Amino acid sequence: MLGGSIRGGHVRFGSGIPGLLRRRALRLGVRLRRRRAQRRVFQLATVCCSLALAPSAWLWLSAGGGVGTVASAPNAPVAVVFGAGLFEGRPSPYLAHRLDAAVDLYRERKVQAILVTGDNGRDSYDETDAMRQYLIDQGVPQVRVVGDYAGFDTWDSCTRAHRVFGVDRAVLVSQDFHVRRALALCRAAGIDAYAVGVPERHDVTWLYGGLREIPGAGKAALNAWLRPDPLFLGPREDGIPKALADAGTARG
Repeated sequence: MLGGSIRGGHVRFGSGIPGLLRRRALRLGVRLRRRRAQRRVFQLATVCCSLALAPSAWLWLSAGGGVGTVASAPNAPVAVVFGAGLFEGRPSPYLAHRLDAAVDLYRERKVQAILVTGDNGRDSYDETDAMRQYLIDQGVPQVRVVGDYAGFDTWDSCTRAHRVFGVDRAVLVSQDFHVRRALALCRAAGIDAYAVGVPERHDVTWLYGGLREIPGAGKAALNAWLRPDPLFLGPREDGIPKALADAGTARG
């Protein structure tokens, strides 16, 4: 039998040349469909990865030459230090390193006041006062250290710095993996900013912080585009003007 026959509802090909050709055509069709499916999966994965990494690329490109060290930082009225957690009521090591860099900026007369912005969303957790006390213990006058108690995320910290505390120009201080996001958001909030990236040992904590920046970059892009109000806006505060006035009196 050269052709195929149907038995029990299934197609059976004969053993002749037409049956062989049909079997090969069937296998070739299956392979082609499988390759097309694999190609579509690869293309979809490529698009998803590109979309996920696009905000991170935007942060790196938009930073330009705006990220450096304490030594390269320009003079500015204010340093803004972002919270990074507490350990038994004291600044965590990463936060302490940020505060140390702010102290260096102050001692080198590159800034005249320091705005510390952190989370005080519950009575048992006061990141901002812990930061303020650390700086005061390092010799920064109390009047020069201003606290923002509603810096619940980077966007809130940046937009509140500008809209509530009147910061127009600042040096931002954070770890190197986070500082570009802070720079982009503060610029979007209306602050002429330069960023000091505090270096850290590339350990598990650093790796975790870097991985968090991938979704963080996407959120930052939305915030920079939509520019929403912070969780708590509130009235204008005069801490920074008082600190700068004290700095002017000290110079005089």
